[in-house]
Amino acid sequence: MSRIASGTQIDGFTVGERIHSGAMADIYAVTSTSAQTVTSFPLVMKVPRMAEGDGAENIISFEVEHQMLQQLAGSHVPRFVAAGDLRRLPYLVMEHVPGQTLQQRLDAQSPLPAPQVRTLGLALAHAAHSLHRQDVCHLDLKPANVILRPDGVAVLLDFGLSCHGHYPDLLAEEMRLAVGSPAWIAPEQIVGVRGDPRSDIFAIGVMLYELATGELPFGSPQTRGGLRQRMWIPPKPPRALRPDIPEWLQEIILRCLAPDAASRYPSAAHLALDLAEPDQVTITPAGQRTTGLGAWQLLRRWVRAAGAHYQPSPLASRQIDEAPILMVAVPWREASDATLYSLRQAVARSMGLRPGARLACVTVIAPGQTSATSHDSSETTVHRRHLAVLREWALPLNLAGHSVSFHVLESGDVADALLRYAQANHVTVIVMGAATHGLQTQRLLATVPIKVAMGAQCTVILVKAALPFGLLQAAD
Repeated sequence: MSRIASGTQIDGFTVGERIHSGAMADIYAVTSTSAQTVTSFPLVMKVPRMAEGDGAENIISFEVEHQMLQQLAGSHVPRFVAAGDLRRLPYLVMEHVPGQTLQQRLDAQSPLPAPQVRTLGLALAHAAHSLHRQDVCHLDLKPANVILRPDGVAVLLDFGLSCHGHYPDLLAEEMRLAVGSPAWIAPEQIVGVRGDPRSDIFAIGVMLYELATGELPFGSPQTRGGLRQRMWIPPKPPRALRPDIPEWLQEIILRCLAPDAASRYPSAAHLALDLAEPDQVTITPAGQRTTGLGAWQLLRRWVRAAGAHYQPSPLASRQIDEAPILMVAVPWREASDATLYSLRQAVARSMGLRPGARLACVTVIAPGQTSATSHDSSETTVHRRHLAVLREWALPLNLAGHSVSFHVLESGDVADALLRYAQANHVTVIVMGAATHGLQTQRLLATVPIKVAMGAQCTVILVKAALPFGLLQAAD
């Protein structure tokens, strides 16, 4: 399709300047001249390329993106406005998101300091998790497809290669070979696996690697053989390229880039939690390594990769449900042994039922605790003391195979602090003590557990305090 002239009228839209020309589509600024499509935000029109010599994937990708944009919601995707008739003039009109692409950020400065990499990684993880909760896998995440709003929120673009768990996968029906951008495609995509949210986590790992080192971990291979090498040949450890990269960041990056999807983060929410609390990331030999793997390890990887084949993926939301983030609110004062014991038992049961779960132990202290303490009243000391209490509380739990982190929040409103933490970290289940007041009292006074139960966007388990030796106490 030839370039559309500025000023052209199309179905109630006036075409402006062309602001981007890609391999599969052109993007134009447009304004609405129809009362039916008046919006409070600026618009762009995406027109697929369909000239002679262009592949069938261009029109298939257009159909896929048309389908996706109408289904997706939230602040991490552009708002859909209108679409043109495929038989006459195919186009998509959507929100023009302000900001710069992650590629522009990389072009301006690369590599970036670890704190900036962490901030950008958090934005990417939150955006990806928003998609996965809607049963959508992007499958073409790369710096050019990410716009960073002025407030730091990441908006994902170009859903032409995406997969929706509730709709036919048009690309899978038409093409059995790997579909995606060579530098960022995940190993399982190479053998035809589509719909696994951990493929997007791999792509985020590639972006974090480039942000931290200034280089792509696997280069940009153009042959199928070159693509398959990432299934057994790991990238250079980031610290081998930049020794100043902290171990926690290398640990996170290399976990995202694991060739086996099961060895990566089970969800983008788990990745976000590690990026939010880097001081609590468990450092393994992978995070410390500055050299490549030995010949025997590479051979073992090659043998495993040789047997890789296509497997259907479960729904993205189901995979998230199998690896929930469970938060337990542990009181920091005036908590009886019965309350602490009962909370621990409830957590143990919940973690046992959810093998992939991650535990976040949270306590909320009142403001000004640093001034209320004695000899050493520094904020750091108070914070560490409460962290030590949380870790001691969790010691009896059997957390083998589970990730766990500890968090001390400071707020005068305990319920609000717990709700904010749960929402920011995509918590699936909140476990906390139940109020001991009667129903009549709760009607007059909203207790912290009642406020949390009413305001939470996830499951809340309220635990009544009880000791196994309560009868013995009664006898005494």
